[in-house]
Amino acid sequence: MGRCQCGDIAYEVAGVPDDPHLCSCGHCTLLSGSPAMAWVGFRWETLTWTGRGGEPTWHSTWPTLRRGHCARCGTHLVSVADGSDLVMVTTFSLTGQSGGLEPVGHSFRQRAVPWMTVTLAPDPLHS
Repeated sequence: MGRCQCGDIAYEVAGVPDDPHLCSCGHCTLLSGSPAMAWVGFRWETLTWTGRGGEPTWHSTWPTLRRGHCARCGTHLVSVADGSDLVMVTTFSLTGQSGGLEPVGHSFRQRAVPWMTVTLAPDPLHS
């Protein structure tokens, strides 16, 4: 289960989390106001919008990528690439987090601020 800050947009996802990672691309850093956003993927078909606000407001940030945020409080919740079977959710929008969400990768790491040090979890697919 996950939600935005105000609770207007809420969602449920099921299954095994996939590709937990940080991203320091220009879009993620501007959207989050931080040196990286934390994402984790779930199968698109397991996503259900459950909040009173329905689906988030969608906008495109790349030609093949759209993101959803709460129109009321502005919380960024999801990212979906065209043709992908995964929906990426912002890790910290998930409630009741448990293990398995530690980032195993860092996209656009070369763009990360020089003072940021990240210790990634071992990749379960390659260990």
